[in-house]
Amino acid sequence: MDVMGRRNLFFVISAIVILVGLVFLATRGLNLGVDFTGGSLIRVRFDHPVTAAKVRDALTAPELADMHLEKGIIQPIEGTNDVQIRAHVQGRPLSDPQLKRVVDALSARFGSASVIEAEMVEPVIGRELLSKAMMAVLLGWIGILIYVSVRFEYRFAVAGVAALIHDVLVILGMFAILGREINSPFIAAVLTIVGYSINDTIVVFDKIRENLKFRKRETYEELVNKSITQTLGRSLNTSLTTLLPVIALYLFGGATIKDFSLALIIGLISGTYSSIFIASPIWLIWKNWERDRLRKVAVAKAR
Repeated sequence: MDVMGRRNLFFVISAIVILVGLVFLATRGLNLGVDFTGGSLIRVRFDHPVTAAKVRDALTAPELADMHLEKGIIQPIEGTNDVQIRAHVQGRPLSDPQLKRVVDALSARFGSASVIEAEMVEPVIGRELLSKAMMAVLLGWIGILIYVSVRFEYRFAVAGVAALIHDVLVILGMFAILGREINSPFIAAVLTIVGYSINDTIVVFDKIRENLKFRKRETYEELVNKSITQTLGRSLNTSLTTLLPVIALYLFGGATIKDFSLALIIGLISGTYSSIFIASPIWLIWKNWERDRLRKVAVAKAR
């Protein structure tokens, strides 16, 4: 299996996926949830199905004009008559009287409306959660860099962290493309994928290190290809057995965990891909560069 011979192809595939995601990130941005932006996340139940457009129109009623209600995502919940509304008033969550006015306006338009769930987050708390989430991911990368450097070597560590950055960019890009919400469960999913992906990568790196001990005339390309072939079955089996229950969770779980499950699905696929097709080629390129540099130094000294 000549994975290393096609490494440029795999780099191009990853680059295209990431670049498309970055374009959407730059043009549309991330759909940050109320956890990070502050405001109110309200789930309203009607006695018949209503569309997001009709709900948005109802919230622009004259009786609500003085509230200066700023509406975010309005999303009907599949399989129910519920609608999830994200809104705020001048960057702050709705007060109880304001929430009552919103519900009264919806009831007047649709006949019946009741709040079954409401989450209120202050803007300061949202910004604090966002900074802590970013710090958690950054500390995770640093911890992994140190651990792999000690356990293996710094080249493996840098290649492994590069693969993790690849995975996070793929997940963020896909969520930007799909317009899915970024919330606290999403951060939990990203951290889960960081742990899963580096574990999968270490399996390949461990086999490369083991084969290096017995290397004779093999080139680095041949050695890495052999190591990937030896670990491919384990990597795919682990990924598949992990992916199947997560897909089931996405298909049959509640609406509240769909985005969490989707992030895991994207991350598991990306993590498996990067462990084989990104991390190992980066290590190989580095080793080949060092080998060529040492040869040039030796030739220069011989002259």
